[in-house]
Amino acid sequence: MARDFRGTHTDGRTSEELRELVSHAGAELELAPAEHIIEWAVATFGERFCVTSSMGDAVLAHLAGQVAPGVDVVFLDTGYHFIETIGTRDAVEATLPVTLRTITPEQTVAEQDAAYGPDLYKTDPDLCCALRKVQPLADALREYDAWATGLRRAETHNRVIAPVIGWDARKGKVKVSPLARWTDDQVQRYIADNGVLVNPLVHDGYPSIGCWPCTRRVAPGDDPRSGRWAGTSKTECGIH
Repeated sequence: MARDFRGTHTDGRTSEELRELVSHAGAELELAPAEHIIEWAVATFGERFCVTSSMGDAVLAHLAGQVAPGVDVVFLDTGYHFIETIGTRDAVEATLPVTLRTITPEQTVAEQDAAYGPDLYKTDPDLCCALRKVQPLADALREYDAWATGLRRAETHNRVIAPVIGWDARKGKVKVSPLARWTDDQVQRYIADNGVLVNPLVHDGYPSIGCWPCTRRVAPGDDPRSGRWAGTSKTECGIH
């Protein structure tokens, strides 16, 4: 049964206390259903817990909204998103029982171009990601002790060891991955069974969606993430 945790308040814990929580909860929740993992996080951290979503689909936002109506869902608007991604965000905000928070980088795209030269995503994609993704998210997470991601071990080899409950030393936060053990088939079943919103680009050859300058269509049968930073050795933006 869904519970409303929005009245819950917990003071920020120290890093030592958070790491202690991770050491115990990680093993206990490794095989737990995704809903139970989210419920633990919301019950443990209250308003100092949020969900992040890149709006490839609304699976995690939907799950969180069922468990904890009103939970914060943080969306990072890099200024380079496809219009379909912005539309998916708007649809999530309009239809799900969540509190949608859109965060933006310190500089607009025009200001970044003026400071670093045009099309930084071409000349220094790592710096572009750092300025438009990594730092803005780190800033937004300062008011939280824990956040949930849609990270799944099936997505890339780099994510095989992604823990269900982990510790992000760089951010000093508890990182919750309720879908870590989900297969592609489980995701599709959940979407079909619950009528979950999916970014239209997913059905147009974009199984993994990032910023439009750095995302390409993927041929059927290819690695779903091969369209991200195609033609380069880059595979992650740096958030994970």
